Amino acid sequence: MNLLYAQAGGTTAVINASAAGVVSAARARGCRVVAARYGILGVLAEALVDCDGIDVEALAATPGGLFGSCRLDMPAEESQPAFYDRIFDVLAAHDIGGLLYNGGNGSLEVVAMLSAAARRRGYPLVCVGIPKTIDNDIEGCDCCPGFGSAAKYLATSMREVCRDLASMTSRKGRVFVMEAMGRNVGWLAAATALAARDEDEAPHIVLFPEAPFDEIALLAKAEHVLTKLGYCAITVAEGIRHVDGSPVRARTHGLDPHLRFGGAGEEIALLVSGAFDCHRHYAAPDYLQRSAAHWVSAVDHEQALAVGGAAVEYALEGRDGMLAAIRRLDDAPYRWDIVPVDVARVAGLERRVPREFIAAEGMQVSEAGRRYLAPLVEGERPVRCVNGLPAHCGGELSGIARKLTPYAGFAADLVYARR
Repeated sequence: MNLLYAQAGGTTAVINASAAGVVSAARARGCRVVAARYGILGVLAEALVDCDGIDVEALAATPGGLFGSCRLDMPAEESQPAFYDRIFDVLAAHDIGGLLYNGGNGSLEVVAMLSAAARRRGYPLVCVGIPKTIDNDIEGCDCCPGFGSAAKYLATSMREVCRDLASMTSRKGRVFVMEAMGRNVGWLAAATALAARDEDEAPHIVLFPEAPFDEIALLAKAEHVLTKLGYCAITVAEGIRHVDGSPVRARTHGLDPHLRFGGAGEEIALLVSGAFDCHRHYAAPDYLQRSAAHWVSAVDHEQALAVGGAAVEYALEGRDGMLAAIRRLDDAPYRWDIVPVDVARVAGLERRVPREFIAAEGMQVSEAGRRYLAPLVEGERPVRCVNGLPAHCGGELSGIARKLTPYAGFAADLVYARR
Protein backbone atom coordinates (compact mmCIF):
# COMPACT_ATOMS: atom_id res chain seq x y z
CA MET A 1 0.00 0.00 0.00
CA ASN A 2 1.17 3.53 -0.77
CA LEU A 3 0.68 5.88 2.19
CA LEU A 4 0.33 9.66 2.17
CA TYR A 5 1.39 11.47 5.35
CA ALA A 6 0.58 15.11 6.08
CA GLN A 7 1.00 17.55 8.97
CA ALA A 8 -1.57 20.14 9.99
CA GLY A 9 -2.17 22.85 12.56
CA GLY A 10 0.39 24.34 14.92
CA THR A 11 3.55 22.29 15.04
CA THR A 12 5.33 20.86 18.10
CA ALA A 13 8.79 19.79 19.22
CA VAL A 14 7.90 16.16 18.42
CA ILE A 15 5.55 16.21 15.43
CA ASN A 16 8.47 15.16 13.24
CA ALA A 17 9.04 12.23 15.61
CA SER A 18 5.56 11.04 14.63
CA ALA A 19 6.59 11.44 10.99
CA ALA A 20 9.70 9.38 11.74
CA GLY A 21 7.49 6.75 13.36
CA VAL A 22 5.40 6.58 10.20
CA VAL A 23 8.39 6.28 7.89
CA SER A 24 10.13 3.67 10.05
CA ALA A 25 7.03 1.50 10.41
CA ALA A 26 6.25 1.76 6.70
CA ARG A 27 9.79 0.73 5.76
CA ALA A 28 9.55 -2.26 8.05
CA ARG A 29 6.30 -3.29 6.35
CA GLY A 30 7.54 -2.66 2.80
CA CYS A 31 5.23 0.32 2.18
CA ARG A 32 6.02 3.51 0.33
CA VAL A 33 5.38 6.83 2.08
CA VAL A 34 4.94 10.16 0.34
CA ALA A 35 4.34 13.38 2.27
CA ALA A 36 2.25 16.38 1.32
CA ARG A 37 3.73 19.86 1.55
CA TYR A 38 1.66 22.08 3.86
CA GLY A 39 -0.99 19.53 4.77
CA ILE A 40 -4.16 19.27 2.73
CA LEU A 41 -3.03 22.27 0.67
CA GLY A 42 -0.18 20.14 -0.63
CA VAL A 43 -2.61 17.44 -1.65
CA LEU A 44 -4.66 19.97 -3.62
CA ALA A 45 -1.51 21.32 -5.26
CA GLU A 46 -0.13 17.82 -5.85
CA ALA A 47 2.98 19.03 -4.01
CA LEU A 48 4.29 15.70 -2.76
CA VAL A 49 7.70 14.55 -1.58
CA ASP A 50 9.32 11.13 -1.42
CA CYS A 51 10.22 9.91 2.07
CA ASP A 52 12.49 7.07 0.94
CA GLY A 53 15.79 8.81 1.58
CA ILE A 54 14.91 10.64 4.78
CA ASP A 55 17.16 10.14 7.82
CA VAL A 56 14.57 9.21 10.44
CA GLU A 57 16.90 9.86 13.40
CA ALA A 58 17.56 13.43 12.26
CA LEU A 59 13.90 13.90 11.40
CA ALA A 60 12.77 12.78 14.85
CA ALA A 61 15.06 15.34 16.54
CA THR A 62 13.86 18.31 14.48
CA PRO A 63 11.20 20.76 15.72
CA GLY A 64 8.58 22.38 13.52
CA GLY A 65 6.94 20.53 10.65
CA LEU A 66 9.54 19.43 8.13
CA PHE A 67 6.92 18.88 5.44
CA GLY A 68 5.01 22.07 6.17
CA SER A 69 1.69 22.53 7.92
CA CYS A 70 -1.50 24.51 7.34
CA ARG A 71 -4.79 25.50 8.87
CA LEU A 72 -7.76 25.05 6.55
CA ASP A 73 -11.42 24.57 7.39
CA MET A 74 -12.64 21.76 5.16
CA PRO A 75 -15.77 22.68 3.21
CA ALA A 76 -18.68 20.28 3.07
CA GLU A 77 -18.55 18.11 -0.04
CA GLU A 78 -21.98 19.20 -1.21
CA SER A 79 -20.91 22.85 -1.13
CA GLN A 80 -17.59 22.38 -2.99
CA PRO A 81 -17.57 19.06 -4.84
CA ALA A 82 -14.66 20.19 -7.07
CA PHE A 83 -12.50 20.54 -3.96
CA TYR A 84 -13.04 16.87 -3.15
CA ASP A 85 -12.75 15.83 -6.80
CA ARG A 86 -9.26 17.29 -6.85
CA ILE A 87 -8.19 15.54 -3.65
CA PHE A 88 -9.30 12.14 -4.90
CA ASP A 89 -7.81 12.77 -8.35
CA VAL A 90 -4.42 13.35 -6.70
CA LEU A 91 -4.78 10.29 -4.46
CA ALA A 92 -5.72 8.13 -7.44
CA ALA A 93 -2.90 9.51 -9.62
CA HIS A 94 -0.36 8.39 -7.02
CA ASP A 95 -2.15 5.16 -6.08
CA ILE A 96 -2.62 6.22 -2.46
CA GLY A 97 -4.47 3.70 -0.31
CA GLY A 98 -3.86 5.20 3.10
CA LEU A 99 -4.00 8.81 4.33
CA LEU A 100 -2.29 9.54 7.65
CA TYR A 101 -3.16 13.01 8.92
CA ASN A 102 -1.12 14.34 11.86
CA GLY A 103 -2.83 17.14 13.73
CA GLY A 104 -5.22 18.37 16.39
CA ASN A 105 -8.97 18.78 16.68
CA GLY A 106 -9.51 20.53 13.37
CA SER A 107 -7.30 18.03 11.58
CA LEU A 108 -9.34 15.15 12.93
CA GLU A 109 -12.39 16.70 11.27
CA VAL A 110 -10.47 16.50 7.98
CA VAL A 111 -9.87 12.79 8.62
CA ALA A 112 -13.54 12.18 9.35
CA MET A 113 -14.74 14.14 6.31
CA LEU A 114 -12.34 12.48 3.86
CA SER A 115 -13.14 9.04 5.26
CA ALA A 116 -16.85 9.64 4.69
CA ALA A 117 -16.22 11.10 1.22
CA ALA A 118 -14.14 8.09 0.19
CA ARG A 119 -16.91 5.72 1.24
CA ARG A 120 -19.50 7.70 -0.69
CA ARG A 121 -17.31 7.62 -3.79
CA GLY A 122 -16.32 4.00 -3.43
CA TYR A 123 -12.66 4.98 -3.38
CA PRO A 124 -10.50 2.44 -1.48
CA LEU A 125 -8.92 4.78 1.08
CA VAL A 126 -8.13 4.18 4.75
CA CYS A 127 -7.96 7.46 6.70
CA VAL A 128 -6.13 7.47 10.05
CA GLY A 129 -5.62 10.32 12.49
CA ILE A 130 -2.32 10.86 14.31
CA PRO A 131 -2.79 13.07 17.40
CA LYS A 132 -0.68 16.19 17.88
CA THR A 133 -1.18 19.32 19.93
CA ILE A 134 0.58 21.14 22.73
CA ASP A 135 -2.88 22.14 23.97
CA ASN A 136 -3.55 18.53 25.10
CA ASP A 137 -7.23 18.93 24.29
CA ILE A 138 -8.11 15.98 22.03
CA GLU A 139 -10.95 13.91 23.43
CA GLY A 140 -10.29 10.19 23.59
CA CYS A 141 -6.56 10.68 24.28
CA ASP A 142 -5.12 10.56 27.78
CA CYS A 143 -2.47 12.97 26.52
CA CYS A 144 -1.37 14.36 23.16
CA PRO A 145 2.12 14.15 21.63
CA GLY A 146 3.67 17.61 21.84
CA PHE A 147 2.11 18.48 25.17
CA GLY A 148 4.66 16.73 27.38
CA SER A 149 7.59 18.55 25.82
CA ALA A 150 5.91 21.97 25.91
CA ALA A 151 4.95 21.27 29.54
CA LYS A 152 8.54 20.35 30.38
CA TYR A 153 9.83 23.56 28.78
CA LEU A 154 7.33 25.78 30.61
CA ALA A 155 7.79 24.10 34.00
CA THR A 156 11.57 24.35 33.61
CA SER A 157 11.32 28.02 32.68
CA MET A 158 9.14 28.74 35.70
CA ARG A 159 11.55 26.95 38.06
CA GLU A 160 14.53 28.87 36.66
CA VAL A 161 12.71 32.18 36.89
CA CYS A 162 11.90 31.41 40.52
CA ARG A 163 15.63 31.10 41.26
CA ASP A 164 16.14 34.51 39.65
CA LEU A 165 13.28 36.13 41.56
CA ALA A 166 14.43 34.70 44.89
CA SER A 167 17.96 36.00 44.39
CA MET A 168 16.97 39.67 44.07
CA THR A 169 15.90 42.09 46.76
CA SER A 170 13.52 44.97 46.11
CA ARG A 171 11.88 47.65 48.23
CA LYS A 172 8.69 47.52 46.16
CA GLY A 173 8.53 43.80 45.40
CA ARG A 174 8.10 42.13 42.03
CA VAL A 175 5.41 40.24 40.15
CA PHE A 176 6.32 37.93 37.30
CA VAL A 177 3.63 36.66 34.93
CA MET A 178 4.06 33.99 32.28
CA GLU A 179 1.34 33.45 29.70
CA ALA A 180 0.94 29.89 28.43
CA MET A 181 -0.71 28.82 25.18
CA GLY A 182 -3.69 26.48 25.17
CA ARG A 183 -6.58 28.40 23.59
CA ASN A 184 -9.68 27.51 25.62
CA VAL A 185 -8.00 24.98 27.92
CA GLY A 186 -5.49 25.28 30.74
CA TRP A 187 -3.35 22.15 30.43
CA LEU A 188 -0.11 24.00 29.68
CA ALA A 189 -0.69 26.55 32.42
CA ALA A 190 -1.36 23.68 34.83
CA ALA A 191 1.91 21.99 33.87
CA THR A 192 3.96 24.88 35.24
CA ALA A 193 2.81 23.86 38.73
CA LEU A 194 5.28 20.96 38.48
CA ALA A 195 8.04 23.54 39.02
CA ALA A 196 7.00 24.08 42.64
CA ARG A 197 8.15 21.66 45.32
CA ASP A 198 6.41 23.60 48.10
CA GLU A 199 4.00 26.53 48.42
CA ASP A 200 6.78 29.13 48.44
CA GLU A 201 8.10 28.09 45.03
CA ALA A 202 6.78 29.40 41.73
CA PRO A 203 4.21 29.46 40.34
CA HIS A 204 2.33 30.75 43.34
CA ILE A 205 -0.85 31.25 41.31
CA VAL A 206 -2.17 29.47 38.21
CA LEU A 207 -5.15 30.90 36.31
CA PHE A 208 -7.23 28.51 34.17
CA PRO A 209 -9.92 29.05 31.52
CA GLU A 210 -11.82 26.28 33.33
CA ALA A 211 -12.14 28.47 36.46
CA PRO A 212 -13.73 31.93 35.90
CA PHE A 213 -11.31 34.76 36.67
CA ASP A 214 -11.92 36.27 40.11
CA GLU A 215 -10.03 39.56 40.40
CA ILE A 216 -10.64 40.00 44.12
CA ALA A 217 -9.41 36.51 44.96
CA LEU A 218 -6.37 36.95 42.73
CA LEU A 219 -5.32 40.22 44.36
CA ALA A 220 -5.81 38.78 47.85
CA LYS A 221 -3.59 35.78 47.07
CA ALA A 222 -0.98 37.95 45.33
CA GLU A 223 -0.84 40.34 48.27
CA HIS A 224 -0.29 37.42 50.66
CA VAL A 225 2.59 36.04 48.57
CA LEU A 226 4.19 39.48 48.03
CA THR A 227 4.07 40.21 51.73
CA LYS A 228 5.60 36.86 52.62
CA LEU A 229 8.26 36.52 49.89
CA GLY A 230 8.70 39.93 48.29
CA TYR A 231 7.82 38.49 44.88
CA CYS A 232 4.97 36.57 43.26
CA ALA A 233 5.02 34.37 40.15
CA ILE A 234 1.80 33.75 38.25
CA THR A 235 1.00 31.51 35.29
CA VAL A 236 -1.86 32.67 33.10
CA ALA A 237 -3.54 30.52 30.47
CA GLU A 238 -4.09 32.63 27.37
CA GLY A 239 -7.81 31.79 27.27
CA ILE A 240 -8.88 32.90 30.76
CA ARG A 241 -12.23 34.62 30.94
CA HIS A 242 -14.20 36.85 33.26
CA VAL A 243 -17.26 35.50 35.05
CA ASP A 244 -19.47 36.89 32.25
CA GLY A 245 -17.52 34.85 29.67
CA SER A 246 -15.65 37.75 28.10
CA PRO A 247 -11.91 37.20 27.47
CA VAL A 248 -9.29 38.76 29.71
CA ARG A 249 -7.10 40.87 27.41
CA ALA A 250 -4.39 43.43 27.84
CA ARG A 251 -5.93 46.88 27.84
CA THR A 252 -3.28 47.88 25.29
CA HIS A 253 -4.73 45.33 22.85
CA GLY A 254 -8.25 46.70 23.04
CA LEU A 255 -10.67 44.94 20.73
CA ASP A 256 -8.20 44.07 17.99
CA PRO A 257 -10.26 41.86 15.60
CA HIS A 258 -7.10 39.97 14.58
CA LEU A 259 -6.30 38.94 18.16
CA ARG A 260 -8.16 35.81 19.19
CA PHE A 261 -5.86 34.87 22.07
CA GLY A 262 -3.00 36.59 23.82
CA GLY A 263 -2.52 39.49 26.18
CA ALA A 264 -4.18 37.98 29.24
CA GLY A 265 -0.85 37.63 31.01
CA GLU A 266 0.09 41.22 30.34
CA GLU A 267 -3.25 42.38 31.73
CA ILE A 268 -2.74 40.37 34.94
CA ALA A 269 0.76 41.83 35.33
CA LEU A 270 -0.65 45.36 34.93
CA LEU A 271 -3.45 44.61 37.39
CA VAL A 272 -1.23 43.24 40.17
CA SER A 273 1.56 45.80 39.80
CA GLY A 274 -0.99 48.61 39.77
CA ALA A 275 -2.72 47.34 42.89
CA PHE A 276 0.47 46.99 44.95
CA ASP A 277 2.85 49.47 43.30
CA CYS A 278 5.40 46.72 42.60
CA HIS A 279 7.70 46.04 39.69
CA ARG A 280 6.22 43.84 36.98
CA HIS A 281 7.75 41.42 34.50
CA TYR A 282 5.74 39.65 31.81
CA ALA A 283 6.73 36.86 29.43
CA ALA A 284 4.83 35.18 26.62
CA PRO A 285 6.88 32.15 25.51
CA ASP A 286 4.62 31.85 22.44
CA TYR A 287 6.31 29.66 19.79
CA LEU A 288 9.25 28.94 22.13
CA GLN A 289 7.13 26.53 24.17
CA ARG A 290 6.19 24.41 21.16
CA SER A 291 9.54 24.36 19.35
CA ALA A 292 12.08 23.60 22.09
CA ALA A 293 13.40 20.33 20.68
CA HIS A 294 16.55 20.66 22.80
CA TRP A 295 14.49 19.92 25.92
CA VAL A 296 11.85 17.40 24.90
CA SER A 297 10.31 14.94 27.30
CA ALA A 298 11.60 11.46 26.56
CA VAL A 299 8.11 10.11 27.32
CA ASP A 300 6.58 12.56 24.86
CA HIS A 301 9.13 11.64 22.18
CA GLU A 302 8.46 7.93 22.64
CA GLN A 303 4.71 8.46 22.41
CA ALA A 304 5.07 10.59 19.28
CA LEU A 305 7.03 7.81 17.59
CA ALA A 306 4.51 5.22 18.77
CA VAL A 307 1.38 6.92 17.42
CA GLY A 308 3.08 7.31 14.03
CA GLY A 309 3.95 3.63 13.93
CA ALA A 310 0.48 2.60 15.12
CA ALA A 311 -1.14 4.70 12.38
CA VAL A 312 0.72 2.69 9.74
CA GLU A 313 -0.52 -0.55 11.28
CA TYR A 314 -4.11 0.76 11.40
CA ALA A 315 -3.91 1.71 7.72
CA LEU A 316 -2.62 -1.73 6.74
CA GLU A 317 -5.32 -3.39 8.85
CA GLY A 318 -8.01 -1.31 7.14
CA ARG A 319 -9.07 0.55 10.30
CA ASP A 320 -10.61 3.48 8.50
CA GLY A 321 -11.64 6.60 10.42
CA MET A 322 -9.58 5.78 13.50
CA LEU A 323 -7.31 7.85 15.71
CA ALA A 324 -4.16 6.30 17.18
CA ALA A 325 -4.85 7.42 20.76
CA ILE A 326 -2.71 7.17 23.89
CA ARG A 327 -4.34 5.37 26.78
CA ARG A 328 -3.04 5.59 30.36
CA LEU A 329 -2.83 2.28 32.20
CA ASP A 330 -1.26 3.46 35.46
CA ASP A 331 0.26 6.57 37.08
CA ALA A 332 3.10 5.07 39.10
CA PRO A 333 4.91 3.45 37.52
CA TYR A 334 3.58 5.22 34.44
CA ARG A 335 2.27 2.78 31.84
CA TRP A 336 0.45 3.47 28.59
CA ASP A 337 -0.49 1.93 25.26
CA ILE A 338 -2.06 2.94 21.93
CA VAL A 339 -5.71 2.20 21.13
CA PRO A 340 -7.98 3.02 18.17
CA VAL A 341 -10.62 5.70 18.77
CA ASP A 342 -13.38 6.60 16.30
CA VAL A 343 -12.36 9.96 14.82
CA ALA A 344 -15.95 10.96 14.05
CA ARG A 345 -16.77 10.63 17.76
CA VAL A 346 -14.06 13.02 18.99
CA ALA A 347 -13.30 15.41 16.09
CA GLY A 348 -13.86 19.05 16.94
CA LEU A 349 -14.32 18.48 20.68
CA GLU A 350 -12.16 20.13 23.36
CA ARG A 351 -10.89 18.16 26.35
CA ARG A 352 -10.76 20.61 29.24
CA VAL A 353 -8.88 20.37 32.52
CA PRO A 354 -11.24 18.47 34.87
CA ARG A 355 -12.35 20.24 38.02
CA GLU A 356 -10.64 17.64 40.22
CA PHE A 357 -7.28 18.70 38.76
CA ILE A 358 -7.82 22.28 40.01
CA ALA A 359 -7.40 23.15 43.69
CA ALA A 360 -10.47 24.28 45.62
CA GLU A 361 -9.68 28.01 45.39
CA GLY A 362 -9.39 27.75 41.60
CA MET A 363 -5.87 29.17 41.38
CA GLN A 364 -3.57 26.17 41.72
CA VAL A 365 -3.22 22.55 40.58
CA SER A 366 -4.52 19.81 42.87
CA GLU A 367 -2.58 16.71 43.87
CA ALA A 368 -4.65 14.69 41.40
CA GLY A 369 -3.60 17.09 38.68
CA ARG A 370 0.06 16.80 39.61
CA ARG A 371 -0.18 12.99 39.52
CA TYR A 372 -1.59 13.19 36.02
CA LEU A 373 1.01 15.69 34.76
CA ALA A 374 4.20 14.43 36.40
CA PRO A 375 4.92 11.36 34.21
CA LEU A 376 4.46 13.30 30.97
CA VAL A 377 7.58 15.46 31.44
CA GLU A 378 9.87 12.62 32.47
CA GLY A 379 13.15 11.81 30.76
CA GLU A 380 15.64 13.69 28.60
CA ARG A 381 17.16 13.02 25.20
CA PRO A 382 20.71 13.71 24.00
CA VAL A 383 21.02 16.69 21.66
CA ARG A 384 23.37 16.42 18.69
CA CYS A 385 25.03 19.78 18.07
CA VAL A 386 27.13 21.31 15.33
CA ASN A 387 29.18 24.42 16.09
CA GLY A 388 27.56 24.63 19.50
CA LEU A 389 23.95 24.64 18.26
CA PRO A 390 21.41 21.83 17.79
CA ALA A 391 21.60 20.05 14.43
CA HIS A 392 18.29 19.75 12.64
CA CYS A 393 17.03 17.99 9.55
CA GLY A 394 17.08 20.58 6.76
CA GLY A 395 14.60 21.30 4.01
CA GLU A 396 16.23 19.10 1.37
CA LEU A 397 13.17 17.20 0.23
CA SER A 398 12.85 15.20 -2.97
CA GLY A 399 9.75 16.34 -4.83
CA ILE A 400 7.62 13.89 -6.81
CA ALA A 401 6.76 14.80 -10.39
CA ARG A 402 3.19 16.02 -10.83
CA LYS A 403 0.87 13.91 -12.96
CA LEU A 404 -2.09 16.29 -13.09
CA THR A 405 -2.69 19.81 -14.35
CA PRO A 406 -2.24 22.59 -11.75
CA TYR A 407 -5.14 23.11 -9.41
CA ALA A 408 -6.96 26.38 -9.95
CA GLY A 409 -8.30 26.68 -6.41
CA PHE A 410 -7.14 29.49 -4.15
CA ALA A 411 -5.69 27.24 -1.45
CA ALA A 412 -3.09 25.55 -3.63
CA ASP A 413 -1.70 28.92 -4.74
CA LEU A 414 -0.09 29.23 -1.30
CA VAL A 415 1.84 26.03 -1.83
CA TYR A 416 2.97 26.92 -5.33
CA ALA A 417 4.24 30.28 -4.05
CA ARG A 418 6.35 28.64 -1.33
CA ARG A 419 8.04 26.06 -3.52
